[in-house]
Amino acid sequence: MIVIRGHGRTRTDDAATYRQYVIDTGIEGYRSTRGNMGAQIWQRREGEITHIWTISFWKDYDSIRAFAGEPIETAKYYEEDARFLLEVEAGVMHCEAYDFPGLQSADE
Repeated sequence: MIVIRGHGRTRTDDAATYRQYVIDTGIEGYRSTRGNMGAQIWQRREGEITHIWTISFWKDYDSIRAFAGEPIETAKYYEEDARFLLEVEAGVMHCEAYDFPGLQSADE
């Protein structure tokens, strides 16, 4: 599985509206692409600025290409992103992810 992490910073006053915009555009785009295995939004407030990360899970790099095109390292933005973002980051990070089925926590 491949995980993509994208990141943006917005004003805290705009964070809820921007998060919903990301759900309606990027997350919906991920989920409607064959090979997408799910997505999450992570959010962290730091005073007047809020960080929003999109985390998406993909079957393979071909699935990512179907969504993002080439080069896959380039961040994909939507029309209204510039209205909310304090800066536009050029790229996203890809990582290979590994599960550990049956692994129990130390509490168990």
